[in-house]
Amino acid sequence: MVWVIVAIVVVVLLFIGFLIAHFNRLVRYRNRVDNAWHQIDVQLNRRADLIPNLVETVKGYAAHERGTFEAVTQARSAIMNAKSVGESAQAEGMMGQALKSLFAVAEAYPDLKANQNFLALQEELSGTENKIAYARQFYNDSVMAYDIARQKFPANIIAGMFNFKEQREYFEPETPAAREVPKVSFT
Repeated sequence: MVWVIVAIVVVVLLFIGFLIAHFNRLVRYRNRVDNAWHQIDVQLNRRADLIPNLVETVKGYAAHERGTFEAVTQARSAIMNAKSVGESAQAEGMMGQALKSLFAVAEAYPDLKANQNFLALQEELSGTENKIAYARQFYNDSVMAYDIARQKFPANIIAGMFNFKEQREYFEPETPAAREVPKVSFT
């Protein structure tokens, strides 16, 4: 009889340990996703902070390009006001298009392309774009790892018991232009 009670206690303790281990694993993945999203947000805000300086530098050379400046300003505002992953992705697409237009304007002004302030801002923006791309990739990888961990058996039972049900949204480009392959021509 004592051995049966000891065996039951051992089985219960192993089961509790099993639950705790899977619960903690799910918490770790969920927090990794949240952290990855915050890293994207930090980089998007960093880029948004660079945009006004870049626009002001270009404005000094190309005052008649008002539509381009307004598009950049609207895209920056959309990034700052985005509340979800989907809204951020859409604002990200808008910003990409607006920056392409802004740099196209800059190409028409050789003095601007040689301006040290513009070149420094352009370099900083390029570095930030790389950080954003890495942060997006890390976020999407974290979402995938969380979703897989949450859906696998027996963790799916524990996820259901402890309310780990939310499906995370991937950060994907919203604009058709973001999915297009760039055309390269040497003619």
